[in-house]
Amino acid sequence: MLSGVLSTGRKLSAHELAACREAGRLAAEGGVALRALLELYLSATRTTWQRAGPAPATKPKPPRGVDAGLRAVNDAIVAVTEGYEDAHHLALRQEEAARREFIDDLFYGRGDPGSLAERAQRFGLRLAEAHIVSIVKSDEPIDETTHVLHDVETVLLQRFGTGQLLFTTKDGVFVCIAPSTLPQAATELARQAAKALPADREWRVGIGRAHPGPGGALRSYEEARASVDFATRLDFRDRVVRSTDFLVFQVLLRDRAAIEDLIATVLAPLQSARGGAAPLIETLAAYFDRGTIQAAADQLNLSVRAVSYRLDRVRTLSGYSATEPTQRFTLQAAVLGARLLDWAG
Repeated sequence: MLSGVLSTGRKLSAHELAACREAGRLAAEGGVALRALLELYLSATRTTWQRAGPAPATKPKPPRGVDAGLRAVNDAIVAVTEGYEDAHHLALRQEEAARREFIDDLFYGRGDPGSLAERAQRFGLRLAEAHIVSIVKSDEPIDETTHVLHDVETVLLQRFGTGQLLFTTKDGVFVCIAPSTLPQAATELARQAAKALPADREWRVGIGRAHPGPGGALRSYEEARASVDFATRLDFRDRVVRSTDFLVFQVLLRDRAAIEDLIATVLAPLQSARGGAAPLIETLAAYFDRGTIQAAADQLNLSVRAVSYRLDRVRTLSGYSATEPTQRFTLQAAVLGARLLDWAG
C-alpha cells in the first residue's frame, strides 16, 4: 500500500482506509493496546519506506512522492485509530448495557439464582457473600451523563480495586455495591461525593446494611433509599445517613393505622391553637432535636419565653408535657409520625 503511494503519489483509496479501520477494530477486540498497535504500524511504515530506497541519481524522487507518503501515513493512522476507538466505544456500551441488565435482574429478582451468580462474577460480585449498597441522591436526577460522579468512581476504583466495587445509576441515583468486607467504601464514597458535587446542590448519601445472598443487595439498596427519604422528611441536617439510624421509624410505619390514631389523639387537639398546629409541632420538633429550650429557641430564632409558652400550650391543649419524661416519648413519637406522614395539622 505505502510502496504504491511512494511510487505514484496517489492517495489511499476508500477500500484501503476501510481496511485500516478494520485492522484497528480487530486489534481492539483482540485486546491490543492502541499504543502498541501504532508502534507496530509505524515500524512497518519505516521498514517499507527503507525498502523503497532512494531514487536513482538520474531520476530524483519527486517531492510529491514524499508528501504523498506522509499524507498516506497520517490518513492510515487516523483510520486505524478510528476503527480502534469505535470498537472500544462499542465494547463500553455493551458492557454498560450488560451491567444495567444485571443490576435490574438483581434488584427485581429476575433470572434463576445460578445464572445470576455466574453473571455476578463477571462484575466482581460473589452473591453468596454479604454486600453493602450506598447511594448518592441529588436534587437533580443522576444518570450516566453526570460526569462529576465519574471522577468519584475512578477514585474509588483506584483505592479499592476494579474487582471489588460495582457502580451504576438507577432511578435517578448513583449506586455503589461493595462487599461487607469493605465497609470503608461507603464512607469514602461520601467523602468523594462531598468533594465532587457543587456546594449549592442538595444531596445526600444513604448507606444500607450488609445482607447476604442474591436478595441482599436489593434489601441494602432499599434501605439506603429509605434512609435518604426519612432524612428528607425529617429535615435531617446530616449529608450522610445510615439505615441503622432509622430503624425506629421503620417500626413506626409498619402500623400506619396506629400512628394515625396516635397523631389524632395527641396532635389533632393542637389545631385549635391560634395559628393552627403547625407552629406548635415545629417547636416540639426543635425541642426534641436540640434537647433544651434554649437550643430550640436558637434554632427557631425565638426567645426562650416564646418557646416555653408554646410548650405550655401543647400541654394545655393535648394533655401531654414535653418536659415530663413519662409523656415525652408519646409526644415525640406523634411528632415523628406526623413528619413521616407529612401531617401538618
